[in-house]
Amino acid sequence: MSESGDLYDDRHIAFLEALWGEGYLSPGGAEEVARVLAGLDLGGLEALDIGCGSGGITVALARDYGAARVTGIDVEAPVCAAARRRAEAAGLSDRVEIIQVEPGPLPFPGAAFDLVFSKDSIVHIPDKEALARDVFRVLRPGGVFAASDWLIGHDGPPSPEMEAYLKAEALDFGMASPARYRAALEAAGFADISVTDRNPWYREVARAELARLQGPERATFEGALGPEEIARQIVTWKAMIVVLDRGEHRPSHLRARKPA
Repeated sequence: MSESGDLYDDRHIAFLEALWGEGYLSPGGAEEVARVLAGLDLGGLEALDIGCGSGGITVALARDYGAARVTGIDVEAPVCAAARRRAEAAGLSDRVEIIQVEPGPLPFPGAAFDLVFSKDSIVHIPDKEALARDVFRVLRPGGVFAASDWLIGHDGPPSPEMEAYLKAEALDFGMASPARYRAALEAAGFADISVTDRNPWYREVARAELARLQGPERATFEGALGPEEIARQIVTWKAMIVVLDRGEHRPSHLRARKPA
């Protein structure tokens, strides 16, 4: 459901965009992005979008939020190609650059960006402490880290229900707790740290998504991925709702500032 290497071909991109909106590969689409960025003025800034997917957010940061230049990175060729096409179609190729990267440290010099953004992608980076240090490094003094990610509600091993969900999801999730994220950001040197729980919101949204997968739109989704894959997605959504209801799956917003 979030970006991960070698998992998102054009068929999966089409499926997720049908569910969440053109250019969006994670829940909430443009509206949830606006919530992640609430209160921030991006006018004239240089921004990095970690896990840019098919480019809907990367383009929006320049077109809708006024960023002067946006660099989107992802590990997967098909989504990078889709993002480049989207930037070109929007007439923003001069302000939006899409780079396919290898997993690992961010391939940018220090103090290169005013904003580092990510939407439900850094869950695939197991070492949250290294990530926090790297984001701090590439931000300019006074710069902001604003992200949404999928967290687990506690430290320690996942419950059997969470294990079942992760197995159904078939993705290499590296979920961390709110406490671990906060500690990692603090240790990296960030200030004004906030972790905002979005579990209540997504409990409702996930049910609406499941209803769409099982309802009149099912044939459209099957047209993108095929009946067997949509049946598997339905099993995954049902398992996810269980851990959302338990409070163990905790989508959250993250916000922190590099001191000036």
